[in-house]
Amino acid sequence: MKRSTSILAIALFSGSIAAAPAADEAFAALAEQYVSDLTRISPVSATLIGDHSADHELDNVDARGRANSRRLYLEYRAALAAIDHESLSRANQVDAEILHNEVESSLWALDTFQSWAWNPLDYVNLSGSSIYGLVARDFAPLEQRFADAASRLEQLPRFLRQARESLDPERVPKIHAEIAAQQNPGLVSIIDTMIVPRMDELTMGTRDRLTAAIEVAKDAIAAHQTWLEEELLPRAAGDFRVGAELFDAKLAFVLHSPLGRREVKARAEGEYESVRNQMYEIAKEVYTVSHPYTAFPDTPNEEYKQAIIRAALEQAYQQLPPRDGIVELAKEYLQQATDFVIEHNIVTMPDDPVEIIVMPEFQRGVTVAYLDPPGPLDQGQAAFYAVAPLPEDWTDEQVTSFLREYNMLSIQDLTIHEGVPGHYLQLSLSNRYPSTLRSVLWSGTFVEGWAVYAERVMVDEGYLDYDPLMRLINLKWYLRAVTNAIIDSAIHVDGMTRDEAMKLMIEGGFQEEREAAGKWVRAQLTSAQLSTYFVGYQEHIEMRRAVEAAWGDEFTLRRYHDQALSYGSPPVKYVRALILGENILQIQR
Repeated sequence: MKRSTSILAIALFSGSIAAAPAADEAFAALAEQYVSDLTRISPVSATLIGDHSADHELDNVDARGRANSRRLYLEYRAALAAIDHESLSRANQVDAEILHNEVESSLWALDTFQSWAWNPLDYVNLSGSSIYGLVARDFAPLEQRFADAASRLEQLPRFLRQARESLDPERVPKIHAEIAAQQNPGLVSIIDTMIVPRMDELTMGTRDRLTAAIEVAKDAIAAHQTWLEEELLPRAAGDFRVGAELFDAKLAFVLHSPLGRREVKARAEGEYESVRNQMYEIAKEVYTVSHPYTAFPDTPNEEYKQAIIRAALEQAYQQLPPRDGIVELAKEYLQQATDFVIEHNIVTMPDDPVEIIVMPEFQRGVTVAYLDPPGPLDQGQAAFYAVAPLPEDWTDEQVTSFLREYNMLSIQDLTIHEGVPGHYLQLSLSNRYPSTLRSVLWSGTFVEGWAVYAERVMVDEGYLDYDPLMRLINLKWYLRAVTNAIIDSAIHVDGMTRDEAMKLMIEGGFQEEREAAGKWVRAQLTSAQLSTYFVGYQEHIEMRRAVEAAWGDEFTLRRYHDQALSYGSPPVKYVRALILGENILQIQR
């Protein structure tokens, strides 16, 4: 293939010349080519990173499409193998390692993990994102974006047919089929709420084409819904537990860290005890405010600690938001957190736009909130802090359970995590790093770990005037990250049951029933991702300690945070190596 020759020629040119500048130039060309080739792998993913050259195309998800992607990844594997990594600059050594991990992970996902054959949610998310990614942000004139949306809607019947042909119902877990059936109508919601109200702004030709495309798409969505409910759900017989071999391989790719499953489990179990003990000490302080003459035992047993912590948390649960008021509270708290970061000189504050929105329907059912940043090639566009509305069919008891978990102090913590100085701030600064490849292939462990770390920094620096109840809620949220890491492997490898997981989260982690029930669903739908919060936090804390020791009196939070976030979002181990001058190539993959 001509394309293969071109990619290999870049690498061979690098390997044949000893001079570092030539190697760097060749790798830069390879990295640029990879980002460009994302349109061949997934036009929808290309749209989401801000490459709009294939906005009119919808992914091919049949066997031929997978084969084409596999050939392309094999070309990049060969090209990377031909490069002399020793001759690269330190920055390019990091990028080469990141690209290597991505290529190997993608080949493993295609050949071994094969979620394309058993996870219908992959297709629901792609179809929803294909339209949402075109209409949510004003990166181009409305006429152009809606014309591209029409093109993708016209291709939707083909896409959904390919999805049905790819899926093997006997391999599909029941929970994945149920959530897919729940989320699939969300694409209709996008059409009706984000496209139809603006069609009068289009020229007649585009409006007529879009009207016809919407009819075609809605028929295809309805047919797919019928298949999901009448064909897939009754036959779905797969095991949602991926098992030790697949979990360990996926965890290595996701974390891109020296820590494996056993090390993560051991650390998390040790931290579980430590955090609960910290919560008890703060709970005593909170409890004493209401009961000043309490005499606490010198050696309390676990049941006593549990009771005191729960009693202290009940004070936070007295401050509940209204059922439909979480979005408005998040807006208020985002500004409050922003003001605090600036006043206390914690980290550089970006001025990129951010909007707090109700979570799109096709994304609901997995998490309560998320931060949707603009693609690295769409700089200047708004980031979306999305919050899921409470399901309308919940009972009063379920609503109360949810609001107790997401009390007003918890929404403060959530907004720090998703907004400032968490995901919004960090990803906004990350997109300024000059390597597009690094921005595209950002590390979930770095990003999630930073957000958990950001929660702790704010409390340590006196957010809400060192309120011990806020500190207690923050520790409860960190305990959630710890239990996430425990149940992640325990469920998928050790066979942890729902009752066992619920007991750990509710009794051990002090979570409310609705939060724990939602996490049980999420743990079934995902694997390895729930470990990123804890592992990332651990790595961020260890990196900060190492830098504090190296910088001594010259260490300040602002200087450290600005430098740590100046490298984009690669795995934490590479940021640490770049700050401390460690050898990139000697870091264990």
